[in-house]
Amino acid sequence: MKTCTLIGLLFLYGGALAQTASSDYSAKVTTIESTIETLYAVISADAGEQRDWELFKYLFTADAKLIPVRNSQEEGVSAIYWTPEQYVERAGPILEKDGFFEKEISNKIERYGSIAHTFSTYESYRKSTDETPFTRGINSIQLMHDGKRWWIVNIYWLGETDDNPIPDRYLPK
Repeated sequence: MKTCTLIGLLFLYGGALAQTASSDYSAKVTTIESTIETLYAVISADAGEQRDWELFKYLFTADAKLIPVRNSQEEGVSAIYWTPEQYVERAGPILEKDGFFEKEISNKIERYGSIAHTFSTYESYRKSTDETPFTRGINSIQLMHDGKRWWIVNIYWLGETDDNPIPDRYLPK
C-alpha cells in the first residue's frame, strides 16, 4: 500500500513538474514572432554554454522535421531530414563546443488561418561578440496554430553561397 501511495505521489509530482515547464514556456509560443525569436535564442550561446533543449523540443509538432539542404559536387543538391531529437543529438554537441549564434536579420511572414510560413534570413556567428558572420542563409519555417499556440512544423534551410547570394528582397531594408 505504501509503495502504491509513493508511486502515486511521484506520478503527481512529476506531472506537476512537466506542467510547470510547459506553463513556463507557453508565453514563448503565443505569436509567430515570439516562436521564431525563441527558436533563434535557444540555439544561440557561446562555447561551453548549455542550451535549453527541452524548450527547443517544445517548439515543434510531434512529427516536425529540420531539413538542411546539402549541395555537393559529387551528389548535387539533396535534403537531410532530422527530427528535433536528432538535431539535438547531432548538432547540439557541436554548437555547445564551438559556440554558435544565429540572428534573424529579416523575415517575410505569410499567414492563412491556422497556417503560416516565413522566409527568415539569418546570419551565423561563433561568439556573441563577433561582428562578421561566418555564414548567412534563409530558413523556410512552416508553422501551425492549434487554437492555443504556435507550433513549428518544419524548418527547411539553405546557406548562402557565392553562386547563390540572398536576393535583396530577403535582406533588411
